[in-house]
Amino acid sequence: MKNIKLNNVLELANGDTIAGIEIAYSTYGKLNAQRDNVVWVCHALSGNSEVHNWWAGIFGEGNALDPTRYFIICANVLGSCYGTTGPSHHAISENQRGIQFPLITIEDMVKVHQLLAEELEVERIHLLIGPSLGGQQAIQWAVNEPNRFDKLVLVATNATHSSWGIAFNESQRMALWSDETFRSNIPGGGAYGLKAARSIAMLSYRSYEGYNFTQQEDFPHKLDGYKASSYQQYQGDKFVKRFDAFAYWVLTKAMDSHNVGRGYDSTTDALSKVTAHTLVIGVDSDLLFPISEQYELAKSIKNSSMKTISSLFGHDGFLTETKEVNNLISKHLKTY
Repeated sequence: MKNIKLNNVLELANGDTIAGIEIAYSTYGKLNAQRDNVVWVCHALSGNSEVHNWWAGIFGEGNALDPTRYFIICANVLGSCYGTTGPSHHAISENQRGIQFPLITIEDMVKVHQLLAEELEVERIHLLIGPSLGGQQAIQWAVNEPNRFDKLVLVATNATHSSWGIAFNESQRMALWSDETFRSNIPGGGAYGLKAARSIAMLSYRSYEGYNFTQQEDFPHKLDGYKASSYQQYQGDKFVKRFDAFAYWVLTKAMDSHNVGRGYDSTTDALSKVTAHTLVIGVDSDLLFPISEQYELAKSIKNSSMKTISSLFGHDGFLTETKEVNNLISKHLKTY
């Protein structure tokens, strides 16, 4: 992972500013002589720049994201806790720390990507790809700068975040707010609230069938100590060890703000600006980003195709069904 500090004062969509943005990013492979082999990956909400860790089935030699063929870039998003400026970042001013961190949007995240691309002297991007929140960033960027990208892959994402998705995020933030250490803005606070928030999130990321498959009881007559209960506890504990509660608050707010139609006559009008050859991938059991949202993307983006993968694991299917996702992306890269 690499870090870069910019002297720019970043003006946010809501009018606030952040000075001295730091960006954490990872690169893999080499830029070729023609400078036309760049792949830019936008990560999901709780992800980071280390694509080789969180998308191992897609990344690697012989896979779609092959560092022997492509120069792959992934930047940690603004507001996160993995090196880029966020609410618990070491360099953030006291009056913007924790719950005082400004409201950021997907547009602001894209603006930081654009600044990094400028610093790295990357002009043309062969493939822009992102799942979930990463897909929201990719859509926004492709609308903002349509001539920059040859190809676009949008995985389990949408053009505008839904009321259903916002309600899930608000429920998670209510769990955070119930934690006194979070409300008091104590550095490192919010662990209990974050654990509960993650438990809520897991219900939106998975499916009824998936839970019944993986958490089925061996002894159906027990009165307590259920597998599903211990699984929720385990997922919450694991998440608290690797993520920051204040960053989670900021990033869920940013996801809620997602609307590529903002500033246009309609969402369809905004999506019509995209010129990249686009592949849209949906998961048939996704509760959080149902495939109807991906069909709407494919319908409104020119030169696009829609593929659906089957999975028991809901939204997380983009992480669990990597063989099928990898094959679809690989075919798209070989087309046109």
